[in-house]
Amino acid sequence: MDMKVAKKKLGLKEKYKLLTRDLGWPISYQKMDDAFPYVTYEGIKVHDWDKWEDPFRLTMDSYWKYQAEKERKFYAIIDAHAQNNGHLNITDARYLSALKIFLQAISPGEYAAHKGFARAGREFPGVGTQVACQMQAIDEIRHAQTQIHAMSNYNKYYNGFHAFADSRDRIWYTSVARSFFDDAMSAGPFEFMIAIGFSFEYVLTNLLFVPFMSGAAYNGDMATVTFGFSAQSDEARHMTLGLECIKFMLEQDPANLPIVQGWIDKWFWRGVRVLGLVSTMMDYMLPKRVMSWREAWDIYGVENGGALFKDLARYGIRAPKGWADAEAAIDHMSHQFMLGLYQWSFGTAFHSWIPSDEDMDWLSAKYPATFDKYYRPRWDHIKKLAAAGTPFKNFGLAKLCQTCQLPVVFTEPGDPTMLCHRETEYKGEKYHFCSDHCQDIFANEPEKYIQAWLPMPALFQEPHYGDIGAWMDWVGMKPGQDNGDFADSQDKANFEKWRGMATTNQ
Repeated sequence: MDMKVAKKKLGLKEKYKLLTRDLGWPISYQKMDDAFPYVTYEGIKVHDWDKWEDPFRLTMDSYWKYQAEKERKFYAIIDAHAQNNGHLNITDARYLSALKIFLQAISPGEYAAHKGFARAGREFPGVGTQVACQMQAIDEIRHAQTQIHAMSNYNKYYNGFHAFADSRDRIWYTSVARSFFDDAMSAGPFEFMIAIGFSFEYVLTNLLFVPFMSGAAYNGDMATVTFGFSAQSDEARHMTLGLECIKFMLEQDPANLPIVQGWIDKWFWRGVRVLGLVSTMMDYMLPKRVMSWREAWDIYGVENGGALFKDLARYGIRAPKGWADAEAAIDHMSHQFMLGLYQWSFGTAFHSWIPSDEDMDWLSAKYPATFDKYYRPRWDHIKKLAAAGTPFKNFGLAKLCQTCQLPVVFTEPGDPTMLCHRETEYKGEKYHFCSDHCQDIFANEPEKYIQAWLPMPALFQEPHYGDIGAWMDWVGMKPGQDNGDFADSQDKANFEKWRGMATTNQ
């Protein structure tokens, strides 16, 4: 008598093949160009979509199990953090300013990336790319959600967290990150993959998540550490997706090389400008610092990035055009950023401060060639003004770069004493830029960037017409609570009071 044999259980490789290659079918009722119109207009030539090798290679059931386990661990720690008054375990209330910037600028960027990958998955005809983009879109919205959930506990006790969505859309320093993602999402699918999948995820993400999350751990913020490292395990997959997309394009046709190189040049520089916010958070806003921005750049930029571009050299790819200028700016950018944030503190939804003598000694040790020569004298002067009762505040509006939307506070390459300013006239209008690279990006796509929404000019338009109070209501900012000097802030007073109650018998 023959015995029935159970069907052989499929392995992950077979399951993945069924999910991707075996699910794809040729379109017969519409033309391919009509179904996928954005795949060709960027000029990228693809001859065989089956050559795409998805670095994720996950089936949906294994993906859900993998993510569900991380969710259980994440929310267990978040609940424990809230129940044990974890907001009092941070080293100093100054640390909250770094969290506010992260929530206002970075977390909405995660959500924007979610929308971008969901769209890119529809625009690519290859099944492997569709599945990979779908999974990354889910990853990105999960990152936004976990970050918002983790920091929502701080919103119960401290100012500046309550209107982060309005801040993202309407405040001048958050428009830097917003414009980066809006620029990427309004590009074609291949450029989007270079902007987010390669430039941001592969080249720049480690500069954001690894050193900053280590800084969160040093400062007692286990909620942030938890969402950071939960996200970082996803970022490892995202990096491989961006790199695979680059190699796929370069291997498909030699005509793709100059297009890809141009995108790498553009998005590297755009990413460097966004990370200026991170440099300030690391050098100035962590009461206990794990490393300087310079040290982080040397590890994750120079070593890792340098090795990456050496690897890509066999395809004809060179290092980004702005690499040398970025390297020269590393020893200056955090100081120039913090000086800008301090002087315009009336328009920020977080607190700023004059660094202490101890802080400046640390910065001097980390930046021996630049800090004492160029920046300590400025802070000493600002400190004297504050002691005299005439604090240094700038109530004028900053001139913004039309491309990256940062104030023009950076200096000329090779001359830290001279502000860098570039100007272009296009169709009878003048446009301003913070660097040669931002000017070049504009010159390549002027019709795109003349449409950029800039927060400073918006202040003088309907419905505000220059009314600062009306503008603050519009952005959800409460004057004297969410902004201004840390020394006089409610956050500082409340933290010290509550910490004292938690550690004494009074």
